[in-house]
Amino acid sequence: MACAPTLVDAHGRRISYLRVSVTDRCDLRCRYCMAENMTFLPRSEILSLEELALIAERFIARGTTKIRLSGGEPLVRRDVMQLIDRLGDSLGSGLDEVTMTSNGTQLRKHADALVAAGMRRINISLDSRDPDTFRHITRLGDVAPVIDGIAAAQEAGLRVKINMVALKGLNDREIASMLRWCVEQNLDLTLIETMPLGAVEADRADHFLPLTAVMDALQGQFDLERDDHRSGGPARYWRVAGTGTRLGLISPLTANFCDGCNRVRLTTEGKLYLCLGHEEHVDLKQAIREGGLDAVDEALDRALLVKPARHDFSVERGAAPAVSRHMSVTGG
Repeated sequence: MACAPTLVDAHGRRISYLRVSVTDRCDLRCRYCMAENMTFLPRSEILSLEELALIAERFIARGTTKIRLSGGEPLVRRDVMQLIDRLGDSLGSGLDEVTMTSNGTQLRKHADALVAAGMRRINISLDSRDPDTFRHITRLGDVAPVIDGIAAAQEAGLRVKINMVALKGLNDREIASMLRWCVEQNLDLTLIETMPLGAVEADRADHFLPLTAVMDALQGQFDLERDDHRSGGPARYWRVAGTGTRLGLISPLTANFCDGCNRVRLTTEGKLYLCLGHEEHVDLKQAIREGGLDAVDEALDRALLVKPARHDFSVERGAAPAVSRHMSVTGG
């Protein structure tokens, strides 16, 4: 196959970061991420692990240097380690990093294998360490396996970053204590503003917490220094002085980060979304099944032309979600 050009969108942004949802299924039901009664995709409609690998390798051939696996919960997909092992084979040959966002429930079983495949860090979604609050936010979850999974990841040698969605009235009083715990455990922490994706039972305005207000409170309790660290994503970082802990902020509403967007998202059913907040996409499942990798390249070229300049998120009271699909479908 002829060498295809690097992926650069119509706004001059190089696409070097691919996020891949390997499954829409999850063993939790977080309130901001999915509806209580989700309808999941039948197996026939999702990309096979072989198709996911082939598409990812085509991205790598065209200049993508970072791949993050997500879901749903990626580790609930049967034989997912086959995909992770194969992606690991590309490390040092165009791919700089393969990593994952997980809810942590399955990490005790998989942490050693992830490290063996070449993974060096992982993001774990944890919005509360309080068992009752965790159970409320996740609808059915037990926080104990998550805490144990974090320990297992560290024991295996993975650098762990906690992702915490800041939710007014749910976990806002725990943010400072979460940061203190991360310092004690030598973990990083990234705080994320809730995003209006998919219809959920509650009005998101009820729980939207601007990170500008969170930072004002934290700076009164911690000695925070600006850190120029970049992980390839949209987070801006601070460091808790005198510690190894970084604090990241992802603020899609109060601090738009779209000018430097370098990423696209592939869903488990093969739709390549160019922006979380828009519906523009190309169908890579149809492309690879009907025309092979040449058709995938053609679809990627079309995608570069329609990637929007920015999202249009809003959490005004009563506002409809930016898009109808849930975060769990697109990939976290």
